Amino acid sequence: MQPLYLRDDCVIVAVNDSNLMPLLALSLAPAQQGFIEPISDCLAEAKQEHRFIPVALYYQQQLVGFAMFGEFCEPQQRIWFDRFLIDIHFQGQGLGRRFAELVMSYLYQRYAVVELYLSVYADNLHAIKLYQQLGFIFNGEQDHNGELVMCCVYQSSNED
Repeated sequence: MQPLYLRDDCVIVAVNDSNLMPLLALSLAPAQQGFIEPISDCLAEAKQEHRFIPVALYYQQQLVGFAMFGEFCEPQQRIWFDRFLIDIHFQGQGLGRRFAELVMSYLYQRYAVVELYLSVYADNLHAIKLYQQLGFIFNGEQDHNGELVMCCVYQSSNED
């Protein structure tokens, strides 16, 4: 397992042949199903749109989640923390926050930017609460799916 980025026992790894099938087996609670596309759809989208980078999230060497991010320059450069999920079996352990912070730190370093963007459905209250705790605020925009856009400006208090 070749890490792209790690902190303590949390690791971001590129999607590859050895983790593809386990990634596809990750699942969410029924109430979360409509908030993120199936991982198979995300991976297909990343194959067609090479600006998307899908990654596997490992905790103590066990696959626990998935994320996808990318750099888009229309109409201006923005780094999108686009997809994020922790498997139902690992939710409620603080891993969502730990991995969101880890991915954010990785994105700030990888792209040398001070702002990150994401979008969220207005009724995904649990995710909104997490993102707000991480410093994201609504910027008044909506994406093409009607999701609300949030932005986080790098703060030196964020862990690196």
